[in-house]
Amino acid sequence: MMKIALATKNDGKIREMLSIFDGSGVELVDYRDLPPYEDPPEEGEAFLENALAKAKAVHEATGLPALADDSGIEVEALGWKPGVRSARYGGEGLSDIERAMKLLEEIREVPEKMRTARFRCVMAFYPAPDTKDGALVTEGFFHGTIAFEPAGENGFGYDPIFFVPVRGVTVAEMPPEEKNEISHRYRAGIEMRYLLAERIRRGADRAEHT
Repeated sequence: MMKIALATKNDGKIREMLSIFDGSGVELVDYRDLPPYEDPPEEGEAFLENALAKAKAVHEATGLPALADDSGIEVEALGWKPGVRSARYGGEGLSDIERAMKLLEEIREVPEKMRTARFRCVMAFYPAPDTKDGALVTEGFFHGTIAFEPAGENGFGYDPIFFVPVRGVTVAEMPPEEKNEISHRYRAGIEMRYLLAERIRRGADRAEHT
């Protein structure tokens, strides 16, 4: 079984990733079972830059292939921001709910039909030297709108204010298993799971014929 270092210390992300890769034939190892490492600064202007930086840093620190994602919320009324700065929106030291409330205040006067938003996730597996960026890369989107007030206790980050019209609830009102079947991270993760399975299969085929 391939061991992969999971390049995040966010417990919410860890739970979702473990669920997505359950039964995949790879073992995701989280930070509690890895040598201590420093998180690289998220200075990139694109999700891919940050995902690659995290995966490379954890690979170099642990010697294991690493899987990282960079994700965030993009709001049309804010010019598709905060985007890559979602985790730092409003400045350092704010809690998840404080960031969500700041975003709500920013678009307080925006009418319902103009509150379009999406979660975006870019996932990177490193190293994959036979690829363009030296990494396998996938991307997933989760479309919805921004609610007028937070609702729900599940999830993390901006989930309490992200409303999913086809479900009639915010993400934080969904059971975790329901979110994990439709989220941006699920969509990027399922594609990554397939790509990794293909690599493992090809490696086994080559070993069999040598």
